Amino acid sequence: MERLPKLAVFDLDYTLWPFWVDTHVDPPFHRSSDGAVRDRRGQAVRLYPEVPEVLRRLQDLGVPVAAASRTGEIEGAKQLLELFDLDRYFVHREIYPGSKVTHFERLQQKTGVVFSQMIFFDDEKRNIIDVSKLGVTCILVQNGMSLQTLTEGLETFAKAQAGP
Repeated sequence: MERLPKLAVFDLDYTLWPFWVDTHVDPPFHRSSDGAVRDRRGQAVRLYPEVPEVLRRLQDLGVPVAAASRTGEIEGAKQLLELFDLDRYFVHREIYPGSKVTHFERLQQKTGVVFSQMIFFDDEKRNIIDVSKLGVTCILVQNGMSLQTLTEGLETFAKAQAGP
């Protein structure tokens, strides 16, 4: 797979973890004595199981990673990235309400990577539609981010680079 993206961008809610950080859980979050990440009520919160390996794989391939989330629970989302020890993989974080198009415009400004050299993983069809109009290769995530979704996404990106 010689044609790799210059930036891989991930949504957070229902892409890296199976909940909406501003609705289904109760920030602030902490790591309990048993090592679990828990919310204010003590409810355990988890990632989708293959997420750390997905991010490691991209790191091993030399592909930088960014987050693009429309959540209103900005601090909670950042806290989860830290507690799950994922923040080390993310070179940029665009986490605030609004259009994902704005997130991508800011990522392009910050990184200098053109849209056609980015890949985006998100569980919401409307975000996929909006961002794909920019020329980003967009992959709809169903049932959480997995190694299979990553592999299929990278193949789709490589085919798009090869042209018709």
